[in-house]
Amino acid sequence: MDCRIEEIVAKALKKMGDDRYRLSLAVAKRAEQLADGAMPLVDVDKNKLKFADIALFEIAEDKITLEGLGETDR
Repeated sequence: MDCRIEEIVAKALKKMGDDRYRLSLAVAKRAEQLADGAMPLVDVDKNKLKFADIALFEIAEDKITLEGLGETDR
């Protein structure tokens, strides 16, 4: 994962239908899961990245969705 974070954010935002609110909900929910011990679904060094950055990578790579995190569309 050597992409610039701006590219990852843009890709993750596109996966969320360009809805920043939905993206922030998904990142927050997944970062919380990672903080509670969940294993990353992408190949990254979890000791070098923040949980929110790992969540962004996962969303950008279609590993998780907001719906898959237990949230419903609003």
